[in-house]
Amino acid sequence: MDLREAYENLANAIIISAVEDYKAALLRLKRKPDSNGAKEDVNRLEKFFHSEWYELLTDLDAGYLLRKVREMVEEEC
Repeated sequence: MDLREAYENLANAIIISAVEDYKAALLRLKRKPDSNGAKEDVNRLEKFFHSEWYELLTDLDAGYLLRKVREMVEEEC
């Protein structure tokens, strides 16, 4: 594995982890709409997806990704 491939694998793992965390936070918020912790997690993760750091990691459109995760959560509930 070369350095570029290792970087891409790490970047993908960071994005996947953030997506999983975002989905979990949305599910918590759906179950407990008054949860300040869930609201804070959702806000923090949405800021990440719209950050320069996210843009360095991937070219994937953040708005599209967030919409798809929200759709998944709606389908599960």
